[in-house]
Amino acid sequence: MAGGLAGFGAHLLSLFRHNARAMVLVWTTHRGLTIGLALLTLAAGALPAATAYVGALIVDAAVDAMRTHRTASGVLRLVLLEAVVVAALAGAQRGIALCQALLRTLLAHRVTTMILEKALTLDLEHFEDPELYDRLSRARHESTLRPLSLVMRTMAMAQNLIALVTFASLLARWSPWAVAILVLGGLPGFLAETKFSNDAFRLFQWRSREMRMQVYLETVLARDDFVKEVKLFGLGPRFLARHADIFQRVYPEEHALVMRRHGWGLALGLLATMAFYGAYAWIALSAVRGAITLGQMTMYLVLFRQGQTVVSSALSGIGGMYEDMLYLSVLYEFLETPVRQTSGGECAGPEPGDGLRFQDVSFTYPGGTTPALQEVTLHLPPGRSLALIGENGCGKTTLIKLVSRLHRPTRGRILLDGLDLNAWDEGALRRRMSVVFQDFTRYQMQLGENIGAGDDRYFDDEARWRQAALCGRADAFAAALPKGYHTQLGKWFQDGRELSGGEWQRVAVSRAFIRTDADIFMLDEPTATLDARGEAEVFETIRKRGRRCMAILISHRLAVARIADEILVLEHGRVLERGSHDGLLARGGRYAHLFELQSRGHGESVETAVHAGAAPASRRAGGGDDARGE
Repeated sequence: MAGGLAGFGAHLLSLFRHNARAMVLVWTTHRGLTIGLALLTLAAGALPAATAYVGALIVDAAVDAMRTHRTASGVLRLVLLEAVVVAALAGAQRGIALCQALLRTLLAHRVTTMILEKALTLDLEHFEDPELYDRLSRARHESTLRPLSLVMRTMAMAQNLIALVTFASLLARWSPWAVAILVLGGLPGFLAETKFSNDAFRLFQWRSREMRMQVYLETVLARDDFVKEVKLFGLGPRFLARHADIFQRVYPEEHALVMRRHGWGLALGLLATMAFYGAYAWIALSAVRGAITLGQMTMYLVLFRQGQTVVSSALSGIGGMYEDMLYLSVLYEFLETPVRQTSGGECAGPEPGDGLRFQDVSFTYPGGTTPALQEVTLHLPPGRSLALIGENGCGKTTLIKLVSRLHRPTRGRILLDGLDLNAWDEGALRRRMSVVFQDFTRYQMQLGENIGAGDDRYFDDEARWRQAALCGRADAFAAALPKGYHTQLGKWFQDGRELSGGEWQRVAVSRAFIRTDADIFMLDEPTATLDARGEAEVFETIRKRGRRCMAILISHRLAVARIADEILVLEHGRVLERGSHDGLLARGGRYAHLFELQSRGHGESVETAVHAGAAPASRRAGGGDDARGE
């Protein structure tokens, strides 16, 4: 029991730390608005009691004037005073709404920026982790407005407490029991609201994966890069039905929670109403007996009615603050996701000119059991090129991810110029690399910006765009576009132009050439949609980059692979064969078998050839296959 209470206390303490962090976040977002909001909140908390008090003075002054036949000038002065107080209260409430609206916009942008900045610090393996995607989805879905909501509830709580203290001080002059009834009448509703806040948060956490799947299905059904296949294959009704099925699975729980929440809210609200009308009768009878004046009766009734609203708001505000803190814990859980140091500080290796070395490198994806690469050892000196051949899942793309330090070896080391990749400064390392992935990104931006994305230093440099486009053979179609390199690409935005698959591929290859100081080129099927002439031109350009350049090529076309100085044939993450084109043909192994199949003139890819006829079993390497380790 004691342990449970201690755990609950620690949980509450953790949540209130989030409250303090939210207050700091709002303060640092805009100090002037935060100060103005605080002052206006204090005013809005004190003015209602002043209004009730002046109202009582008006009633008593009016009754006194009627009895003594005095002029009404004193009453009119009090009425004017009440009008000023009411106007001040209205101004304070309008000012609070204004500050809230401005802070809401500023804070939503600030929190979104914090989430995205955190995302930039995460490794690729984090984005391949479904649990992190759930945390990211929950943070983005709820947390952008929760800090302001929590601060507003906190300030509203301060406002309510100020109002309650002033109400209680006036009510206590009549009877302390009135104060007790006022407070206790709203307590059951507070306890229920806190309980249901917990239930709603648990439901939100439980639904996060289903919500993410719903968002994905909405994306598939409503985005241009999916719509072709969705329409062609008639997938729309099926995906829409799956979207509806998810809703039908999660809706009953939400329906039950809403029904319980509002049912109990109605029942407990009736209890509070009964308490109010009991006090109402008590006040009225006290006035009839002459224990209080007519003005005091009016004041106490107003105080009790407003006080009940204040107590209810204060207690529900506490429940709301608790709920906000629960959701904020999701935001800070994501922001505190541990990340390892992404770089050392070295900008050069001790053996310049040694090139790239793999020393007994193995790698298994997080959460996986089968290695994507196993005991790979290789050396790629400057001026040399390496081709990776093998069926999908054999580890080709994984090897490129390791070289570019998107992942780190599970075992073994990768060296560049004699220095472990982990010891390199990330910026210095990445500037030496230029990569074209098979699933390259098609940015919904200008053509030039799509090319400039290859090096942020030259993102807006039109001269560099043109130079890189010439190397990647994108200059020919760029000249035909309406605004040249400033033409908007894609169909998401106004006046966007869509490119063919081959043209997009030329943009991606041009992107690789904008980084003029790169000496490691990694090309994952970079010319899959280019014709033979375009393919030859791209590789000729790479050769002309100089003797210092190293190139790693992934291709299913052996006609492409034969231009490499060395060829690695991978199977199940292991190096099955290695050597030059002529040497591997002379050996008569797997590569020779695949080359023979493609040389028959059928234009088969390596993947087709692998499934058409495998090499003898004695040549196969053992080990498993990881779907993510192409």
